[in-house]
Amino acid sequence: MDFETVIRKRESTRRFSDKKLEREKLEKILEAGRLAPTAKNLQDFKIYIVESESAIKKLDEAHPCRYGAPTSLIVCADNRESFTTDEIHKSGEIDACIVATHMMLEATNLDVDNIWTWAWGNTKLVQEFAMPDGVEPICVLPLGYRSEENHTSHLHSQRKDISALIEYV
Repeated sequence: MDFETVIRKRESTRRFSDKKLEREKLEKILEAGRLAPTAKNLQDFKIYIVESESAIKKLDEAHPCRYGAPTSLIVCADNRESFTTDEIHKSGEIDACIVATHMMLEATNLDVDNIWTWAWGNTKLVQEFAMPDGVEPICVLPLGYRSEENHTSHLHSQRKDISALIEYV
């Protein structure tokens, strides 16, 4: 599918079927994340793949927005590797979001439904998955196939006019 089709087609899925995600598709999605640009190419991220019954249970206990997806990715900043100019501003959070965006777009390209869900500051995820110091969950990406009960949000197609979002200087 061409890029314009991908960016117009992608939408947030909030009800997934129990159909399993094919391994080949997951591998392509993960490869898209691996190829994403990061500050100074430090690749300062870590991805936890949640598919097993026990891991799904841990995720559900720590994070409310899996929406029944059979596979979820916990995308983390690895602040041990991040570029920084001071102790406050580190590249890891932004890099993890870029990685997640690449994976969402590749998922859409492969006809895999997805949603970006917030995970900043989720200490339960850190505990449940025994993440090492410096690894911080940024988002969870549920992946799979939408159930028949899924409905597109009425907000999906509401976009501000481009003139409200840009300014030539």
